[in-house]
Amino acid sequence: MKVGAWMLAVGVTLALSFGTSTLRAASVIDNWASVKAPSAPELKTVQVDPKTTALLMLDYVKQICNAQRYPHCPARLPTVKKLLDQARANGVMVVYTGTTIPPSERTDIDPMVAPTGDEPFVKTVLDKFLNTDLEKILKDKGITTLIMVGQAAQGAVITTGSEAAQRGFKVIVAVDGIAAQDDYYEQYTVWHLGNAPLLANRVTLTSTDMIKF
Repeated sequence: MKVGAWMLAVGVTLALSFGTSTLRAASVIDNWASVKAPSAPELKTVQVDPKTTALLMLDYVKQICNAQRYPHCPARLPTVKKLLDQARANGVMVVYTGTTIPPSERTDIDPMVAPTGDEPFVKTVLDKFLNTDLEKILKDKGITTLIMVGQAAQGAVITTGSEAAQRGFKVIVAVDGIAAQDDYYEQYTVWHLGNAPLLANRVTLTSTDMIKF
């Protein structure tokens, strides 16, 4: 028997013996319906130093924080407003962000949580450190801890939170202050920030009423 024919015969025999399904390991897509969500993470009370803490208000602009596009966002604004008022009352630095896709400006931030005075504003895509002077703004004020709330959870929150942790900041995510199109996007954002390598040691999950100034 020639070598080519012999190899073909062996291949056919193995396929018949083990079944073609064993030639490829099952992927997450194959197992999608059977995956069970992990238990909800424990939220922790946090005490912050107002002098070294900034509240990062991510993308509360009318282009995306609206009932048609991201319905959870407008519903969260009263909760975020309470945190914003407390932060300002305690002298915490507040920084706002906007988007380049879609284009937005400082004046597009929802009036309920709009910036006052000279509170900084930067805009870019998902990672708010990318092509902005956000890190310089924070470090020039001696900021080492970031409280994050914002829109969208699976966009600006997860990317900016991850990048902040990798840049050495302590990150606090108020889970009742983040928003997305639906609960699943918010759920996987919270799980990722609380469990991913490196992030788990630098990100604290909490709620707005568990943050003490």
